[in-house]
Amino acid sequence: MAVGKNVLPELQRVPGIKIGTANAGIKQTGRDDIAVVELCAGASCAAVFTQNAFCAAPVLLARKNLQKNPRWLLINSGNANAGTGKQGIQDARSSCAALAEMTGTQPDSVLPFSTGVIGEPLPVEKITTALPKALEKLSDNAWEQAARAIMTTDTFAKGSSRAVSIAGRTVTITGIAKGAGMIQPNMATMLAFLGCDAKIARPLLQQCLEQAVGQSFNRITVDGDTSTNDACVLIASGRSTAPEITGECGLREFAGAVLEVCQDLAEAIIRDGEGATKFIRIIVKQAASEREALQVAKTIAHSPLVKTAFFASDPNWGRILAAVGRAGITGLDIDRIVMYLGDVCIVRNGGRADDYQEADGQRVMDREEISVTVDLGRGGMSGQVLTCDFSYDYVRINAEYRT
Repeated sequence: MAVGKNVLPELQRVPGIKIGTANAGIKQTGRDDIAVVELCAGASCAAVFTQNAFCAAPVLLARKNLQKNPRWLLINSGNANAGTGKQGIQDARSSCAALAEMTGTQPDSVLPFSTGVIGEPLPVEKITTALPKALEKLSDNAWEQAARAIMTTDTFAKGSSRAVSIAGRTVTITGIAKGAGMIQPNMATMLAFLGCDAKIARPLLQQCLEQAVGQSFNRITVDGDTSTNDACVLIASGRSTAPEITGECGLREFAGAVLEVCQDLAEAIIRDGEGATKFIRIIVKQAASEREALQVAKTIAHSPLVKTAFFASDPNWGRILAAVGRAGITGLDIDRIVMYLGDVCIVRNGGRADDYQEADGQRVMDREEISVTVDLGRGGMSGQVLTCDFSYDYVRINAEYRT
């Protein structure tokens, strides 16, 4: 089940980046479940990773190999290779070594990424057996195939493209992501991969990625759980005819396009939240700081009582009120708080708005897409978080995840 639009847009080719996919039969045999991404010589690569202390073996190895000159990404779904100890590290290294041998590169030029069940040994033999087929299919027009290969409980493939003009020349940015559950990123999302053909130095590329992640993937939550495998990668091939992006040339335009792609992918993840029937936008205004605004927004978004009320289409606004009150904001003056459900004012002057009618709240709650706006009346900063409801299907999907 997904909320609203779920059609994969046309994904633009990115010169200098090729992708191949194959079926290794890691968890199922119905579709491809591994992808390899080839970076052209001279490409630069930026990445951010999960802050979960039990980070997966591929995260540890990718973080280390990123300091070299990456030439390949190796991605698998169906198995997270997390909680697998020293054997997990060795399995990740073995997979990278196999790809390196087949492509004439060094093992430390491969960045591994995995997603799926935690605690199961990585089926290295299945992956290495499928690698030749993935390499045979290398193409600069396989972003859609990769978007499907990295899916786990996702119900649709997620991707986005932008073209931005730099000094009259075009730079293309394309990104894909997967994620539907275990989503409360503390850096990115479960897995996201973006490629562009810009000429840009790696430190500046890293800066653009971190800023985009902070305004997109770090502002979504399905269930409040941060994955062991979160990773977001941005590759720049340098093949565009546009001039090099610097602080004085094209940075604002490029960074803006990267942010738009990340925001598209982040929104798609929430629309595909496990069992989701409602897409919810929580906006907090007039906060003392942006951090405070996000703190309140996430407290609302993480509340099981709020999320189940949305699933039931029940305008139980008291649950939202309670979440704001327990958000941990020092010196909060409840008499100054104003809350809206869609365009309907539900709270004013410390309690239920005098003109609020249950029928008006019900009209909003019956929608698939709903906004909650909280005005704290204590400053000039704001923040927004995207979330979804909790349905029966969320429990079923996660109860049956390993079966």
